Amino acid sequence: MRKRKPNYKKIISFLLLLCLVIGFPVYWFLFKGNENGNDTESPVVDKKDKKDMEKEDDKKEYSLDMIMVGDALIHANVFNDAKSSNGYNFKPMFEYVSDTIKSYDLAFYNQETPFAGKDIGYSGYPSFNTPSKYGDDMLDMGFNLVSLATNHTMDKGATGAINSLEYWNSKDVLAVGSYLSLEDRNKINIKEKNNIKYTMLAYTLTTNSAIPAGKSYLLNMYDKAKATEDINKVKDQVDLLIVSMHWGDEYQLQPNARQKEIATYLASLGVDIIIGTHTHSVQPIEYIDGTLVIYSLGNFISSQLYEDNLIGLMPTLKVTKTIEDNESAIEISDLEATLIYTYYDNHRNHKVIPFDKLTSNEFTKYKTYYEKYKEVLTSMDETITVGSVNE
Repeated sequence: MRKRKPNYKKIISFLLLLCLVIGFPVYWFLFKGNENGNDTESPVVDKKDKKDMEKEDDKKEYSLDMIMVGDALIHANVFNDAKSSNGYNFKPMFEYVSDTIKSYDLAFYNQETPFAGKDIGYSGYPSFNTPSKYGDDMLDMGFNLVSLATNHTMDKGATGAINSLEYWNSKDVLAVGSYLSLEDRNKINIKEKNNIKYTMLAYTLTTNSAIPAGKSYLLNMYDKAKATEDINKVKDQVDLLIVSMHWGDEYQLQPNARQKEIATYLASLGVDIIIGTHTHSVQPIEYIDGTLVIYSLGNFISSQLYEDNLIGLMPTLKVTKTIEDNESAIEISDLEATLIYTYYDNHRNHKVIPFDKLTSNEFTKYKTYYEKYKEVLTSMDETITVGSVNE
C-alpha cells in the first residue's frame, strides 16, 4: 500500500488556529485584565520595583536592650544586713528587680564604694570599704557595665583602689573609670552584642581623697581635653558610645550649670548616652541633639535617712542599629524611666522595690512622691515616659 503524502499546508493552518484559540485568552488574562480592574498581578516585574526590592533586602537591623541603675552606696547598715554565718548575701535585697535586670542585654550600675579588701576592714560612711561579695551578687544579677569613677574610689588610698581593681579585672565585665596603669587607662576596650559594638568611658568631677602623685590612672578625673581625646579615639570604632559622669550637687533635683555645660559638650562630640551619678537624688532626663542625657539616676541602694535619697531611677531603652547603602545609624527608642525605692525597717531588711510594686506598707507616701518625681523627670523634656505606680 502506498503511503499518503501529508498535507503540510493543512497542518500548518491547523496549528496556527490552535495557537490563536489558546493564546488569546492567556494574553487577555495576563496583560489586559489589569487594565479593566482585574486584581491579577502581572508576572512582569518593573525594573524600578526590582531595584526597590533589592534595596529592601540590603537593609539590615540589629538591636539590643539596656537597663540602668544608680549608686551602690553600701553603708555599714547595708552590708551588716547582708551578713550571715556563711559570709554575705545581698541577693534578697533585690528580689523585686533581679529578674527584670537579668532579661536585658546591657545593664549598668555605679559602684560608688571600693572593694578594698577584708584585711583593711569593711566600713561605711564616710570612708567606705565594701565586701566584694556585693560585686559577685551584682554580676550574677546580670550587670555588665560598671562605673568605678566616684568620689569614694580612693577612700582607702592606693592600696584599696588597687585591691578593688584586681577584683574587677578578674571579671568578664566592662568596668571603667579606675585603672591599674596608664597603659590600661589608654587601652580601647570594645565589646559587642547582637552585632552592635559598644564601649563606655567614666569620669568623676570630685574625689574625697587625694590621688597619689604619678598614679592619676587610679581615678579618671574629668578633664575636657582628655575626654575629647578619649572620645575621638574610640567613637569611629563603635556603634554605641556611653559616658558615665559622676557630677552635680548632692541632694539636688536639678542639674547645675556645670552638668549642663559638660553634657552639651559631650553631645557635640557624638556621645550617644550620658549617664549621671553622684547626687543621691533623681534628676531630669533630656535629649541634646540626639544624645540621651540622664542627669542623675539617684541611689540604687543605700541606708540613707530621707525619702528623697531612697528614691532612684531604673531607666530602660532599646538601641537599634540600621545598615543601609553601606552606612549605619543608631537609634535610641522605647525609653521608660521607672522609679524605685529602697525600703528598710530600722535599717534592716533592705529591699529595692519598683514603684509599680510598692504599697503603703513599705512607703506610705509613695503615690505623692511618684507625682513629684514624674514632674522632676519630665521638667526638661515633657516627652519622657515615666513608669507606672501601683494603684
